[in-house]
Amino acid sequence: MAKQEKTAITPTRGEDYPEWYQQVIRGADLAETSPVRGCMVIKPWGYALWENIQRVLDDKFKETGHSNAYFPLFIPMSFLQKEAEHVEGFAKECAVVTHHRLEADDAGVLHPAGELDEPLIVRPTSETIIGAMFAKWVQSYRDLPLLINQWANVVRWELRTRLFLRTTEFLWQEGHTVHATEEEAMKETRLMLDVYADFAENYMAMPVIKGEKTPGERFPGAVNTYSIEAMMQDCKALQAGTSHFLGQNFAKASGIKFQDESGTEVLAWTTSWGVSTRLIGGLLMTHSDDNGLVLPPRLAPSHVVILPVIHKDETREQVMTYCENLAREIRSVQFDGKPVRVEIDSRDIRGGEKTWAWVKKGIPMRLEIGPRDIENDSVFLGRRDRGTKDRVSQPRTEFIATLTDQLQEMQDALLARARAFRDEHTRRIDSKEEFYAYFTPENKEKPEVHGGFAMCHWSGEEAVEAQVKEDLNVTIRCIPQDAPQEDGVCVISGKPSKQRVIFAKSY
Repeated sequence: MAKQEKTAITPTRGEDYPEWYQQVIRGADLAETSPVRGCMVIKPWGYALWENIQRVLDDKFKETGHSNAYFPLFIPMSFLQKEAEHVEGFAKECAVVTHHRLEADDAGVLHPAGELDEPLIVRPTSETIIGAMFAKWVQSYRDLPLLINQWANVVRWELRTRLFLRTTEFLWQEGHTVHATEEEAMKETRLMLDVYADFAENYMAMPVIKGEKTPGERFPGAVNTYSIEAMMQDCKALQAGTSHFLGQNFAKASGIKFQDESGTEVLAWTTSWGVSTRLIGGLLMTHSDDNGLVLPPRLAPSHVVILPVIHKDETREQVMTYCENLAREIRSVQFDGKPVRVEIDSRDIRGGEKTWAWVKKGIPMRLEIGPRDIENDSVFLGRRDRGTKDRVSQPRTEFIATLTDQLQEMQDALLARARAFRDEHTRRIDSKEEFYAYFTPENKEKPEVHGGFAMCHWSGEEAVEAQVKEDLNVTIRCIPQDAPQEDGVCVISGKPSKQRVIFAKSY
């Protein structure tokens, strides 16, 4: 029997995928659980990754005409009650503030005091509070379109939490827009879905499928919900972003009206759309391996780390001077329109420990520099998209000249690899027997190991959705936007169908 290669992360993906996920986060020092149940502390390397996601998306929002604003964390309970379907959808997840101060009893124990006249909801999403402000801001067709984005935190009281994927408090952006016509609002809804898909594929290197959610999976109160769906390495789907056409439902509830060109007062049309720190979990599960995090260069907090190799004190000054000059030279190179980001790790710890720390953090390139490399004016290069032992000596000038190309090559390779994995685990299924077999684990001790995406005909019946969810914990992820119309029969009910949808297990 061949000796199993030692990995930096234990257990491996194949041994225990959920625990592997947690250990990758720990190994990369991205985040950790907080003293508050269900909440997380995002550490500097993880937050730098979120900042890069923010910067790219914020630029894209502004390029498409949106402006940033900020709205209150607290929402009066009466605001949620205005939209019945909305409040029903979020009621079980709401955190509620009922008092406005604390008082100490005779024993010095603090107790809530000063009950509020009206309870305040810690925002699970901001449609209602933003709608109240939009009703003031919009008076005439000349005020439209109103295109607003908010970067904020939200709270949804989750029972089962997992870092980045599902936490009680998380960070996100939520776009909210107002339009004069249904056509304009629908165009905005689809535009923002395209923005998310472009970001996912070209920055996260995470291939996604754009599509519409079924009625049972819509955002509470929306007329239509659209999403991007990605496949993780355990073959489950991750809903990575959503864009909602709200019709006139929230405009009616909030009183968002305007005078049209004829002077008639009419209801506006609204949209909302958002992505969150869940993207970091998606990026991790798309690319990482059994040695830790793997980062696409376009989002990596740093692109290159220089590791000085100093065995003797008399060589320290020479090595550090070379490393500092090399770092300056690397920063003069542009990648994705900005200087390449580089770090020098001069910590006084063992070289192997230092190298593995950066492997687990997923930095795209590691350069080891010692006296021999200086003598040859070269770098000893390790790339994160290759094996840890696959390192090469490269002339310094050649490395600098090819640095941009190498980073882009890594970016493209990660997307191609993720797309190939998704395609390999996507199957067209036309029989109920094959469908059930596809989603039934062969190994009962590893229920997370299952099929993938099943492209199947669906009759449109909610009863079919409910049945497969009850039997297999499988849902319809979306009705693909670009899928061709084709006659067929529902894989479960046998009734007529015009299009295939994506069934999958999901996060």
